[in-house]
Amino acid sequence: MLFVVVAMLVVLVVAGLVVVYVAFPHRGEEVPNAPWLGEMMNRAADAVPVLELEYEDSEHRL
Repeated sequence: MLFVVVAMLVVLVVAGLVVVYVAFPHRGEEVPNAPWLGEMMNRAADAVPVLELEYEDSEHRL
């Protein structure tokens, strides 16, 4: 039972961080009352590898 409670808390924290990232740093705004959190999220987003796709025909982009 303790495992389920801890797992749910972890899920809620991760979901909250995703919501905060999408609401503020992803749009180029500062997180109110926690600018350090926005800076940390931007550094983490820059560290994640991104797959760059090249298209031969620009009309067929997804």
